[in-house]
Amino acid sequence: MKQNPERRRILGVDPGTNILGYAVLDTWGDHLQLIQMGVISLTKWKDHQTKLKEIYLQLQDVIECFRPEIMAIESPFFGKNVQSMLKLGRAQGVSIAAAITMGLHIEEYSPKMIKQSVTGNGNATKEQVAAMLEHLLTVNLESQKLDASDALATAVCHHFKQNSPIKRGAKGSGWGQFIKDNPDRLM
Repeated sequence: MKQNPERRRILGVDPGTNILGYAVLDTWGDHLQLIQMGVISLTKWKDHQTKLKEIYLQLQDVIECFRPEIMAIESPFFGKNVQSMLKLGRAQGVSIAAAITMGLHIEEYSPKMIKQSVTGNGNATKEQVAAMLEHLLTVNLESQKLDASDALATAVCHHFKQNSPIKRGAKGSGWGQFIKDNPDRLM
């Protein structure tokens, strides 16, 4: 017997020091509903410390406004430019600090895991990820920046990871048990 699905509100974050993407997603069972998505533009500030302060303050405003329980954040990937990596890591750290201060639980996902979770391909392009999100959520993301759709993908990834039969501790043997436990997912 299936339990009544619990509603969750997830904040997805794609950290950056020039543009930080965010998305707020409501989930219950297999249902996903986009509540809000956008970017925090930091380009008007030249000094890195001011950008970090703005990430902290503006992300806390988003959290206060939408009251998520969980923040799913993209972890920095390894790149050739060490300075860029350091700045991105600082943006991620400040984002995590803002969320922890507001009482959120934090989960980190690699870019490859996010792409794999949303599209089935860990090497998918940002445009492919956005197209799959449009399909999954039946929304039009054409007017959104890719930073915002990356944040949405991070939230969707978290939902999928939390809702997997393995994560829920499903007992049984493979697909047969999954189908038995989830008859509503059959086409």
